Amino acid sequence: MKTHTTNYKDTFIEAAEDCPATKGELPPVKGDAKTIANIQFDLLSKNPYQFTSDDILFQVYALRNDLSPSELAAAREQFFSKGQACLRTSPLTKRYGWGIHNDSNGKVALYGRETDTYEAFRNDKNLKIVKAVRSRK
Repeated sequence: MKTHTTNYKDTFIEAAEDCPATKGELPPVKGDAKTIANIQFDLLSKNPYQFTSDDILFQVYALRNDLSPSELAAAREQFFSKGQACLRTSPLTKRYGWGIHNDSNGKVALYGRETDTYEAFRNDKNLKIVKAVRSRK
């Protein structure tokens, strides 16, 4: 079975052009269940450069589908057997003003639009710079 990946290396994902947030914002909690944005924010903000994009996306999927530890390996293989949307489509980059840096090992960290580090990554000639996907055409 072919395995797809969403991982980037040495890449910075900028906030989308039409992102309404001028600085990194905490995604609001809606009801009892955490949103995709909440889960991604928790994982990325508490664990900078600990996970790849694939790790983040699969953990969100596993949590939202209440997978047991014994189901994880097979579920991950199945999950990546077809292409998945990468973190360029994350609500963090599209709506909440965050950029995501992917290091040389494909590990990711979150940076608010208002930070000096975000600006430094945007201007780093050694990185591939990509924009998050726009919400509207």
